[in-house]
Amino acid sequence: MTDTLIVLNHSVLFLCTSMYLGTGWSLILFSFPIAPKLTVDTYHMQFVPQVKAATRFFTWMTMLMLLTAIVMIATEWRTGFLWVPIVVLLAVVAATLLTTSRILPLNRRMETGITDDAELRTILSRWMSLNRVRAGLWTVQWAAMMWFFAARALAALRMAS
Repeated sequence: MTDTLIVLNHSVLFLCTSMYLGTGWSLILFSFPIAPKLTVDTYHMQFVPQVKAATRFFTWMTMLMLLTAIVMIATEWRTGFLWVPIVVLLAVVAATLLTTSRILPLNRRMETGITDDAELRTILSRWMSLNRVRAGLWTVQWAAMMWFFAARALAALRMAS
């Protein structure tokens, strides 16, 4: 594999981790504060279409992340950076398992139409808690990739001087 393709692969993985980081922290900083104000009459329009669209997009992006992480493992096999794609891959798998086993069932329940305010509060609270955990996993992914690119950039600067 050429150096250009390796850099492109690693950059795509970094882009994907950045998108997850932004999504997670956007939820925490901007969406979660308004979630308690949602009612059985208002939550569907403000929640369900956005979550469905995000789920479709992130499903494909997650598959791309798994592929690029595996390629990164192969290309960094004999370097001191092998731990980076392993950490990213493990965090992607953990976030995916959390999503499929715990978050998607809540999404499906909200899609069906909740008519009881107490049930909506319970589901939204659980959904927000699980998404805080997932945002933490997404932060780990991004931090590992940021460390990789920063370390490589510093090494290049040292060699240049």
